Amino acid sequence: MNIIFVLIPLGLVLLGVAIWAFLWAVGSGQFDDLDSPAYSILMDEEDETGEERGGTAADRPDGAADADDEPREDEKR
Repeated sequence: MNIIFVLIPLGLVLLGVAIWAFLWAVGSGQFDDLDSPAYSILMDEEDETGEERGGTAADRPDGAADADDEPREDEKR
């Protein structure tokens, strides 16, 4: 029965820490934009020249290789 005198204050302290962490996250902008990170994985990246990056020939739907495509290290063997 004496353990209740430890657990109730401990629970209240943990509740206070959880509320403080939530309010800190809201105040620092952690929940401002929840949709863009999910869509960013679907967007094509551009390299330094502004052109879209392509994958290897195996990644292309037609399987065609360009003249400048070189096999990867594991494909050379």
